[in-house]
Amino acid sequence: MESTHLLGSSKKRVKIHPHTVTAKYATHTPYSPQPGVHTHFPQPGDEGYDDAPSFEDFGSFLEETSDKKQLTDSKKWPLTLFGSKDKETSSKPQTAAAGGGDGSEGGARGAKGSGKGVGEQLASFGEASVSASRLTWVGLVGAALAHGCLIVLTRVASESFSLGPLFLLLVRSIVQLLSVAVPLHKGENPFGPEGHRLRLLCYGIAYSLSLCCAYSSLTFVSPGNGTTMWRLATTALSATLAFLLLEERLGLADGITIAAGLCGLGLVVLPTEDESNSDAPTDPVAFWRGAFGWSLAALAGLWMALALVGYRSLKERVGVGTALFTVSWTGCLLAPASLVLLQEGWSWPMSAQAWGLVLGLVACSVAAFLGMTHALTRLHPALVSASQSLEIPVAMLLHLAVLPLAPTAPEVVGNVMVILSVGWLVAMKLLPSRGGGRRQREEYEEILDSPIK
Repeated sequence: MESTHLLGSSKKRVKIHPHTVTAKYATHTPYSPQPGVHTHFPQPGDEGYDDAPSFEDFGSFLEETSDKKQLTDSKKWPLTLFGSKDKETSSKPQTAAAGGGDGSEGGARGAKGSGKGVGEQLASFGEASVSASRLTWVGLVGAALAHGCLIVLTRVASESFSLGPLFLLLVRSIVQLLSVAVPLHKGENPFGPEGHRLRLLCYGIAYSLSLCCAYSSLTFVSPGNGTTMWRLATTALSATLAFLLLEERLGLADGITIAAGLCGLGLVVLPTEDESNSDAPTDPVAFWRGAFGWSLAALAGLWMALALVGYRSLKERVGVGTALFTVSWTGCLLAPASLVLLQEGWSWPMSAQAWGLVLGLVACSVAAFLGMTHALTRLHPALVSASQSLEIPVAMLLHLAVLPLAPTAPEVVGNVMVILSVGWLVAMKLLPSRGGGRRQREEYEEILDSPIK
């Protein structure tokens, strides 16, 4: 097949070969070469010119190759995923093309016909997406409840059985080493895939350092204040680091909701009237002790934010079981070092009740880790951390059930703000929007009507 078009006063004739492209120009006026310019265009009758196949031969050559078939199949796969009938729509344009120039119209009608079930297709796809989102948020809420139980169990173990926080961290890290069975069962390397082990190691060190700093701060400040400061710093810094390192931004509604939750956490950590009494003499040792505890809690938030962002970058390459094993063996190394550095007392559980408390603590920590780490594969790190702020109201309610102490007014208001912010965040993510479904339908129909598939 020869393609000709008018270009000034000349005609251009092109023939394409699978390996070469030959072009010739037939001018109406005699060709006069310019001095110093050497050009040559093949003319009809030259050796090998007529051996090149036409466009029809070239098309049949492509149809016989496997690359053409694979390309066609790959183009049809997304439509098959949405339930389209590719075989019917592909046969109709071929017959129409054989009949004449109505092939493009037949193909357009076939594409238009496949869009009759757009509503049903989008509905099924939306239901699957909402179902996965619901499971993710249910896991996050469950992780927050487990974190709240973990705070109360750690405090009860420290006050009733004289078990230090760092010792509890060491015990849970040792027990969690059993998670190595998960990557081994899947046939994966427990130390991560090749090429990403250094980043996985940095993630494990950051996570373990965060836990060591957080549990060490409980020795210098109250468990409630230390945990609240840890969560507040983690949420704020994870939003900042995700934007700087991963270029992941938060939506306006998400940012406002997270800011409201941070304000609630700030109200919770406000000092009480007894602590803010300026008439009482200030003990320098107690002041610097508290300052060191607050600094450790803020540093724990920084390390945890780095860990969340680090795993977010490895979400497609490292499984949850491998991440748990990495956190466990790095914790087994860093927890004893923290024990020696802070000279915390070493005490073993001496009763079955104490051992049951330790095992319950380990179970809560594993459940919280699984729910939070799985959510990182789908959600922004700041959203994951903000949802875990629900642990503060849960810990307060459980602590009231164990030790009935009346909370202060700022604590009550702050916890209510945290509950409302997390509840609004979950509702905003799960409740369907009418405008979103209509916009998705219009975009899908525009794709079907487009001549470029």
